[in-house]
Amino acid sequence: MPKITTMKPGHFGEGSFEFAKPAAPGEGGVRRSSLSKDGLVERPADGVDTVYDIICYAARTHGSKNCLGWRDVVNTIEEEKEVTKLVDGKEVVEKKTWKFFELSDYKYHTFIEVKEIVSEVARGLVHLGVTDKDVFNVYAQTSANWQLMSHACGSISTTIATAYDTLGEEGLTHSLNEPECVGLFTNAQLLPTLLRVLAKTPTVKYIVFDGQPTESLINNLKGVRESLEVYSLDDLRKLGREKPVDILESRRPKPETVACIMYTSGSTGNPKGVVVTQSNLVAAVGAIKALVGHHLSPDDSFLAYLPLAHILEYIVELAMLFVGMPSGYGSVKTLTDASVRNCKGDILAFRPSIMIGVPAVWETIRKGILAKVHAGGAIKKAVFNGAVAAKRRNLPVLAALADSVVLSGVRAATGGRLRLALSGGAAISRETQEFLTTALVIVVQGYGMTETCGVAAILPPELMRYDSVGLPAPSIEIKLLDVADAGYFSTNEPPQGEIVLRGNSITKGYYKRPDLNEDPNVFKDGWLRTGDIGQWNPDGTLSIIDRLKNLVKLSGGEVQSTPSYPITVGGSPRLWDFTGYGFRRGLP
Repeated sequence: MPKITTMKPGHFGEGSFEFAKPAAPGEGGVRRSSLSKDGLVERPADGVDTVYDIICYAARTHGSKNCLGWRDVVNTIEEEKEVTKLVDGKEVVEKKTWKFFELSDYKYHTFIEVKEIVSEVARGLVHLGVTDKDVFNVYAQTSANWQLMSHACGSISTTIATAYDTLGEEGLTHSLNEPECVGLFTNAQLLPTLLRVLAKTPTVKYIVFDGQPTESLINNLKGVRESLEVYSLDDLRKLGREKPVDILESRRPKPETVACIMYTSGSTGNPKGVVVTQSNLVAAVGAIKALVGHHLSPDDSFLAYLPLAHILEYIVELAMLFVGMPSGYGSVKTLTDASVRNCKGDILAFRPSIMIGVPAVWETIRKGILAKVHAGGAIKKAVFNGAVAAKRRNLPVLAALADSVVLSGVRAATGGRLRLALSGGAAISRETQEFLTTALVIVVQGYGMTETCGVAAILPPELMRYDSVGLPAPSIEIKLLDVADAGYFSTNEPPQGEIVLRGNSITKGYYKRPDLNEDPNVFKDGWLRTGDIGQWNPDGTLSIIDRLKNLVKLSGGEVQSTPSYPITVGGSPRLWDFTGYGFRRGLP
């Protein structure tokens, strides 16, 4: 297994410490990471106070190294397959057409090129008349262009609003109308959905797209109203290239500038927009650097395929940009060799060393490994099981032999370089996490939400355990509030209670939602209430043991915890792995 760099014993001290005594009855003391004894983390490096500063730092520090990678579609291949369905209790065989892509090898923008392209797009936007009071929507699949457009907007203090590319017409209409978006960036394949809502989104003046839409579709978009202007991203870059760079200087963001309105994928009602400032984001990147930065290097590579409309993917990619790690963009539809034709899938083509996955992805990988082992017969199965057992028991000679002879073949399926994985989504099962950590790669978890810029707790690999979400992010403080009816008290041993948070990477509120911002069950005295029940462990780490909305009072007065289901406050996911994603939508 590829090496994990570990810090010296004692680097994380006692894990976390009580920074302030309880301020009132019914609550615990305020705890901080042991890495923030001298103050909460505000930034990843001196002089890096905004996301644009990260772009400049990365270009200055990492220069001509590969930054953002992508694959072009070379060909689209259709295959007809027979599918058996049950119709009125009878099996019916239907023919279905499946679409597969043939993709190019990875191509790259360097760090310097990324900064230059961001400048070109920004100058184009300024020329169009986009101001620092405007909001520009990003409604697109995860890609290098998503990042380039978002950073261009951020570099001129134009707030972005995010929209999942899986949104239906109602959700898209809301995400364009509530922030009164002046324009949006999208993909050619999403333009038909946009066309159906444009008449109901009167503030939209500018449409920027990538891909190859038909001329008739472009004409239909322009025909919705005379004021609409439609540009390809390449045309916008050309337009900006002709404008002087100095028009951008007066538009540079400040730490307090709103970077984005990140819409959460609430399970009911319209999505809620979380207001995230430039300082929130750089503090979150600083927290990631402080806790796990020694595991991340420019020699690593990160496979990016989860939605950038969610804070998990966005903040991790921002951290990778800062450390100089190349990100290669892929898609759930093209990750494996089986999902492409005449080329390798994204994983084998890119050979990542760092990966994020939702539990469904990790479970699929686990089942795939076991299926291949079982197909190899009894002897192969016995050898594999013996290798896994040796690794679990950490028998030095046998574990090394298992790694080099047996399990190396398993790792080859992910490119052979994977050395650290982060799990995001509804909690990964212990069985899957333990199996993959033993047979494939260390899988770590954590805790966070959109409202914390994805970072509330992270588990460094040095403290690996399966029942903890890790140490407090060094950018925030945590305390526990008693939940008396359920017997969760901060005075318990170990301390338990509802998790509340405050700090540099915590949002100040929801966009145009005074009902939530003034609700003491959401924000109270500067603290964000999460609705999650936490427990402090002796090593200073935090565990999530329950959810407030799972607690039901029975007729006899007894309080019982019901089976787990997603808890939301203002529609935001609450219990996440690593940087906290209540990933309810599934993947496109």
